[in-house]
Amino acid sequence: MKICITADGDNLNANVDLRFGRCPYFILYDTDTDQFEAIPNTNAEGMGGVGVQNATMITEKGGEVVITGNLGPNASQVFQQAGIKTITGVSGKIKDVVENFKKGLL
Repeated sequence: MKICITADGDNLNANVDLRFGRCPYFILYDTDTDQFEAIPNTNAEGMGGVGVQNATMITEKGGEVVITGNLGPNASQVFQQAGIKTITGVSGKIKDVVENFKKGLL
């Protein structure tokens, strides 16, 4: 399963970024292989609609679950229509979030 976590850095020691639309990175983590890809958020400095643009990108990359601090209504709607689960209100280190997700604690 591919989970996408908003991050303030490009590695598993980074923290969850509370902002979905304006986070610096997305960590796309494959729980089947324990491999990840750090995707720079090229939309972070955009004027508007960045949440929807990011949600579309994550959908195209095969994300199945999105984990973040906050998620706006427009991005949330994109995920809902795509059948992608969202988990909000999450904070802490990416590596800890991944482990908690694998254990079913999120």
